[in-house]
Amino acid sequence: MIQEVLREPAKAAIFLVLDVRPGSEDTARDLLADVAGLTRAVGFRVPDDRLSCVVGIGTSLWHRLYRLPVPRGLHPFRGLSGAKHTAPATHGDLLFHVRASSLDLCFELVRQVMRRLAGHVNVRDEVQGFKYFDERDLLGFVDGTENPSGHAAVAAITIGDEDPAYAGGSYVIVQKYLHDLDAWQALPVAEQERVIGRQKLSDIELADQPVNSHVAVNTIVDADGTERQIVRENMAFGSPGADEFGTYFIGYAGTPEVIERMLHRMFVGEPPGNHDRILDFSTAVTGSLFFVPTAEFLESPTPTQSAASDGSLGIGSLRRSRT
Repeated sequence: MIQEVLREPAKAAIFLVLDVRPGSEDTARDLLADVAGLTRAVGFRVPDDRLSCVVGIGTSLWHRLYRLPVPRGLHPFRGLSGAKHTAPATHGDLLFHVRASSLDLCFELVRQVMRRLAGHVNVRDEVQGFKYFDERDLLGFVDGTENPSGHAAVAAITIGDEDPAYAGGSYVIVQKYLHDLDAWQALPVAEQERVIGRQKLSDIELADQPVNSHVAVNTIVDADGTERQIVRENMAFGSPGADEFGTYFIGYAGTPEVIERMLHRMFVGEPPGNHDRILDFSTAVTGSLFFVPTAEFLESPTPTQSAASDGSLGIGSLRRSRT
C-alpha cells in the first residue's frame, strides 16, 4: 500500500528534514517501522482533521539502512546553475511530510517523532506551512492548479514496471524558496500575471503565454505530445517579524526525471537563458531528493523482484524483530 501521498489540500503541514547520526541506523529503522502507528495514535484524537505522514529516504541513508539494491531513480539532488539563478543541493537523510487540517496534530506527531529520535539525528530543516486563503501562495496566485486527479494522479506519482522491486513507491523533491515580496509587490498586477502565466484573480491561464512564464517553463511535453505530470503539495510559510516569506515546494512523481527537467527549464532554460521569471523574485535555498517506499516496506524492508497485483511492493507479513 502506497503511503498517503494523495489527499485533499491540507490546511497545515510540517516539513522536517533530518540527518541520521552514524551508529543510529537501528533507531531510525525502528522509527520508520512505527511511524504509521504513531500517526494513527496521534490522529485518533481528532480523526476529522485527517492527520497523515509521508516518509522519504535519501540516498546516503539508504546505503546505511538496507543491504538492498538502490531504487533506480534515487540519487543525490542535482544542483543547477544557470546564467542568473542557482538551485542548491542540500543534504537530507529523512523527510517527514506531515499534514492535517490543524497544526496542533502536525506539531504533536513531529514531537513524538523527535522524542523517538532524540540524540540520534540532526535537524537539517523544519518548516511549518499553512494554507493561505484560497490555496494561494504568498505571491497571491493559486498554487497547484494543474495537479492531476484520480487515476492520472496515481499514474503520475507511482513507480511501475520500470523498477518492479520498488513498484508502488514514489519519489519526492523538496525545495525551500524565499520571496522578495517588496520587489514583487512593486510590479503592476498585469506584469505579475505575465511572470506567472495566469490571471491573478480568476486563476485562468493567459491566452498570450510568455515563453518564460512559470506556467510555460513548467509544462513538460514529450516528443509524442504527452504532457508529463507531477503532484505538488506546496505550502506557504513565513515569519513577518523576521521579514521571511516563502513557498515550500514539494513535488511527487514516479520518476525524478520529470521534476528534474522542470527545474532545468526553470534555472538553466530551454534554450539556455530562458529561465523562469519567478526566480527573479524567489530564491531557492534548499534542494533534496528522497525515495518514498510503500508503507509495507517501511514495516518490513524486503522487496521482491516483481510487483504485487495491487501495484504495491510484494512484502511478506513477517515484521522485523524489534530486539
